[in-house]
Amino acid sequence: MNPTGLDLPPLMAAFVFGLMGGAHCIGMCGGIMSALTFAVPPSMRHPARMGGLLLSYNTGRIVSYMSAGALVALLGTLFSLSATARLLLQVFAALMLILMALYIANWWKGLLKVEAVGRRLWRFIEPVGRRLMPVVYIPQAFALGTLWGWLPCGLVYSMLAWSLAIADPLQGALLMGAFGLGTLPALLATGLAARQLSHLIRHPATRSVAALTIIAFALWQLWTLSAHNL
Repeated sequence: MNPTGLDLPPLMAAFVFGLMGGAHCIGMCGGIMSALTFAVPPSMRHPARMGGLLLSYNTGRIVSYMSAGALVALLGTLFSLSATARLLLQVFAALMLILMALYIANWWKGLLKVEAVGRRLWRFIEPVGRRLMPVVYIPQAFALGTLWGWLPCGLVYSMLAWSLAIADPLQGALLMGAFGLGTLPALLATGLAARQLSHLIRHPATRSVAALTIIAFALWQLWTLSAHNL
C-alpha cells in the first residue's frame, strides 16, 4: 500500500516530502549546520575537509532516520491496521506538517507540546553529542550525525507516521532513507555557505516562505486523500 496518500510512488513521494521539507531544514536545522561549521578551526576549513564532514554528518543523520523508520514499521506489524486507521495516520502526517510550518514562522508554538515527547529521549542523547565537539574528523562527524538524527522534529514525526502505516520494516527504512535524501540538498547548501546564509536563515521572511511551502505541500496531501476517500 501507499502510505503517503499522494499520487506518487511511495519512495518518490518521500523524497519530494524531504525536498519540500528542505525549507524547514534551512529554517530549523540551518543553525545547527552553521554552528558545526564554525566550530571547525579556521585553519582546517578547506573545501575537501568541510565537504567530507558535511556528508558524514548527513549520512549519519539519514542512517538514524532509516533505523527509526524500521523500528516504527516493525511496531506497525504488531497491529492489524484498518483502512480507517491508515487514513488517520496519513491525515496526522499532513496536520503535523501544518503545525510545524506555524512553528517555523513563529505564528503558533503548539508543536512544542508534541515534540516534548521526543525531548525526553533527547536529554539523554545531547550530552553524548557535546563530547564529540569540536568535530574535525570524519568518524566524529558520522557519529554526531547519527545522534542528530534523533533530534525532536515534527517533520520526522510526520514521516514516521507513514512508516507506521506501511507496517514493513524494510519499506519503512527505505521510506525514511528517501526522505533523508530529499532533505540533503538544503542542509549541504547551508553547511557549505554557513557564513553567508546564517543571517538569511534567521530572517522572518525566510521562515515565512519556508512555512508557506510546507503548508502548500500538506494541503496537497489532504486534498489527494479527500479525493481518494470521498
